[in-house]
Amino acid sequence: MRTNNIEEIIKRSLEIRKQYHKLERQHHGSEWTVEEDALAFLTDTGLIGRNIMSQQNRWPKANSQEELEHKLGESIWWLVVLADRMDISIEEAVEKFLTKTEKLLK
Repeated sequence: MRTNNIEEIIKRSLEIRKQYHKLERQHHGSEWTVEEDALAFLTDTGLIGRNIMSQQNRWPKANSQEELEHKLGESIWWLVVLADRMDISIEEAVEKFLTKTEKLLK
């Protein structure tokens, strides 16, 4: 199944996060905080960097293309989750960024 619109990405992302919150309550007695979510996101972005270095033969560990794709997708998922938890519309944030950047580059 291909996800080809932001609304569907947001809906599915938030539903997955609800399921992870259930696991966190089971294992830790509470849900992760926004700060813990941010740390998990930063960890994943660091792994993207290592996977890219490996893919470009600049890091000795052999990581798969599949793992790189997974971490890229997961990072987008984290951004959706973090925006939602901080009451920020990811759609509006991206639109504002694109519009501002396009104007700056004209």
